[in-house]
Amino acid sequence: MSTEPRINDRIRVPEVRLVGPSGEQVGIVPLAKALELAQEYDLDLVEVAATARPPVCKLMDYGKFKYESAMKAREARKNQAHTVIKEMKLRPKIDPHDYDTKKGHVVRFLKQGDKVKITIMFRGREQSRPELGFRLLQRLANDVQDLGFVESSAKQDGRNMIMVLGPHKKKTEAMAEARAIADARKAERQGRNSGADDQAAADDAALEAENAAAEAEADEIDDVEDAEETAEVTEAAEDAAEVEKPAEATQDA
Repeated sequence: MSTEPRINDRIRVPEVRLVGPSGEQVGIVPLAKALELAQEYDLDLVEVAATARPPVCKLMDYGKFKYESAMKAREARKNQAHTVIKEMKLRPKIDPHDYDTKKGHVVRFLKQGDKVKITIMFRGREQSRPELGFRLLQRLANDVQDLGFVESSAKQDGRNMIMVLGPHKKKTEAMAEARAIADARKAERQGRNSGADDQAAADDAALEAENAAAEAEADEIDDVEDAEETAEVTEAAEDAAEVEKPAEATQDA
């Protein structure tokens, strides 16, 4: 059965209690009048309370309403905290380096707000030394006591010994903190990129200024060279004219 409300022509009642687009109460009106108002406002007539007598209908943009409802549901799912139990397995005679690695995983899980099930696996003659596993679990619990607490004390389960650690921080708080850190890092990256863009723009402006200055200097040099060349041509022409005048004077004499 569809859970979507009936809209427009799918509504099959003689009259409805109408609510306007801004939430104002219009009152009980015939269905035809409500549909006419919906067309006038360019909106949909949506049945929001089908069991009422008469049914309550509202004028709205149904497509926009569905989109906003889907976004709200998505945001609610994103913020919903799921109880997750992680499991970490250790051996009674674990190597110190391996212990540090396993402890690091436990710390990460607790920071995320998850519970951690610690399992000590006994093999062979190790089963006759359960105190080794108990001491290891106690050591781990003490090492992470700032982040979690012993929710279920160590107990023997066949060939294994199990302890459950619970986080001090709730899952929702851990998720909110993780999102805040991610947003801060994103803003920092954007700031660095913006600073780099500003520096690049400044460098480009400086380069353009240098190029303009160089072009101006080159133009000035060209003007000086042109002026010198013009002066040299003029001086040569005057010298030639002076040489020709005495020669003409001699011919006249």
